[in-house]
Amino acid sequence: MTKTPSSALAGLRILDLTRVRAGPTCCRVFADFGADVIKIEAPAGVDPNEGTNGARSGADMQNLHRNKRTVTLNLKTAKGLALFKRMVETADVVVENYRPDVKIRLGIAYEDLKAINPRIILASISGFGQDGPYRHRPGFDQIAQGMGGLMGVTGLPGQGPVRAGIAVADSSAGLYAAIGILVALAERERSGEGQWVRSSLLQAQIAMMDFQAAKYLVEGTVPKQAGNDHPYTTPMGVMRTADGWINIGVGGQGQWRAFCDAIGEPALATHPDYDCQENRLRNRDTLKERLAAVFARKTSHDWLTLLEEANVPAGPIYAMDEVFADPQVQHLGIAVPVEDPERGTLRLVGQPVELSRTPAALTTLLPAAGTHNDEILSEIGLGPDEIETLRKERVI
Repeated sequence: MTKTPSSALAGLRILDLTRVRAGPTCCRVFADFGADVIKIEAPAGVDPNEGTNGARSGADMQNLHRNKRTVTLNLKTAKGLALFKRMVETADVVVENYRPDVKIRLGIAYEDLKAINPRIILASISGFGQDGPYRHRPGFDQIAQGMGGLMGVTGLPGQGPVRAGIAVADSSAGLYAAIGILVALAERERSGEGQWVRSSLLQAQIAMMDFQAAKYLVEGTVPKQAGNDHPYTTPMGVMRTADGWINIGVGGQGQWRAFCDAIGEPALATHPDYDCQENRLRNRDTLKERLAAVFARKTSHDWLTLLEEANVPAGPIYAMDEVFADPQVQHLGIAVPVEDPERGTLRLVGQPVELSRTPAALTTLLPAAGTHNDEILSEIGLGPDEIETLRKERVI
C-alpha cells in the first residue's frame, strides 16, 4: 500500500448514499483505488438510525469509510434533493442500500437518475432483492445467514444453528455489488450508457455457499453441520495438540501418505479402513480418535514444523492479536498505517488484492460529517452565500 492516493480509478466519481456495512464495503473498494467517493449524509439529528456502526471516530466507521469526502444533504427537503440531482449530473456511480421503495419515494430510482445522466450507474444493495414477496423486509446479516443456509451448516453436529463470527452476507453483498459496478463501467466504455446494478444479502449469502449449494442443486443432498471437519474430505479440520490447537488439511492420496509418514504412522496410509477418501470418510470417527492420540504427543509448534517439512497443509489457529503478529501477515502489509491528527498513527485493514502499477492506498481517515460541504457544493456551481443559506436552512 502506498501513502499517496491510488491512480487506478482516478477521475471516477461515486456518490455514496450507503450506511451500515454492505454498501460502505462496496464503496470502500473504489475509495481505496483512487475514485472520488463522496459520502452523502443527513445533517445531524435528521437520520433516526445515526450511529448504527458506533462512534464516528471508532474502528468500524474509520475502517469502512476511509479515503472519502463527506457532504451533508437533507434529501427529505426539496433543496437537498435538487442538490443531489445536480451532483448526479457529473457523477459516474450512485450506490444506495435503502429499502427498495425509499428511492422511488425520493424520486431517485434508476429511471429518474438516467433522465439526468444517461451514463449513470446505480448500484442498489438490499436485504432480499428489489422485487418479489420479501422486497420490503428489513435485511440484516444474521437474517441472511439463516435464510441463505450458512447457519444450517455452521457449528457442531446437533448443536443447533450457529452464525458465522463475521458479517458474511453483508460483506459479500458489498463486494458483489462492486464487481457489478466494475462490469457496468467496462460495458459503458462500449455502449456509452449506464445501467442498474443490483445485489442483495440473500443472493450473496447463497452464492457464498458455493459447493454446499451446488451439492444440493446437482445431487439433491442437503448438507449438515460438520463442526470443524470438512464435509467431504478427511482428515481436514482441527486437531488438539499437547499445548493447543492447529488446523490440518489432507487432500489427495499423495498428501495422505506424506501425512501418515510425518506423524510417524505410515501403516495408516494402507490400512483398509483409511486407504482411500471414501473409506476415510466412512470411518471418520475412528480415524479422528487415532489421530487425537497421536497429536496429543507434541506441541503445536512441533507438529506445524513436521507437517511443513512434509509439505502437508497445516496452520495455527490464531486470536486476532496473533493474526497481526504473524510474520507472513506482517510481510503482506494488510495492516495499513494511517495518520490521525489527534490520535497519531492508526492501523486499518487494507485491500486484499495487489496491483503491480496502481495499488490501493489508504491516505485519509473519515472526517467529521460535512467537512467538505463548501468544497463539494462549490464544485457544482454554488457560491459562498448560497451555501451559507443552505446551512441556515438545515438543508446541509
